[in-house]
Amino acid sequence: METVFTPWMSLAGGVLIGISATLLMAMNGRIAGMTGIMTGIIPPFSTDWPWRVAFLAGAVIAPVIYLAAGGAIPYAVPVALPLLALGGLIVGVGVYFGAGCTSGHGVCGMARLSPRSIAATVTFMIFTGLTVYVVRHVAGL
Repeated sequence: METVFTPWMSLAGGVLIGISATLLMAMNGRIAGMTGIMTGIIPPFSTDWPWRVAFLAGAVIAPVIYLAAGGAIPYAVPVALPLLALGGLIVGVGVYFGAGCTSGHGVCGMARLSPRSIAATVTFMIFTGLTVYVVRHVAGL
């Protein structure tokens, strides 16, 4: 499977993520970690659930608007559903034990020069590289 790098779309996406994280911190004093945001809308609801729902709605609605405007979002899932589910479970366990996700640690925590977030992000990247190597070159999937 070939990986297609799209530098301009990647840059635009990164800028939008940075702007949204900055605005959320400036306006609400909150970290834009998707896992933390999502846990606040799962019962029992946190008292600040409205902004969480609005943030997540924006994350869902923005690609829909992009598609409606004629944009295309190419994607492929090169593995079977059971492997995809297993990957999701492993990520969920990592988020739990890492006390945060890539958006919280990698975007917001590293921007604040948090040593814990820097360590978590380095760990994410090492295991991502190892996983890709094992899946593509050892398992041949």
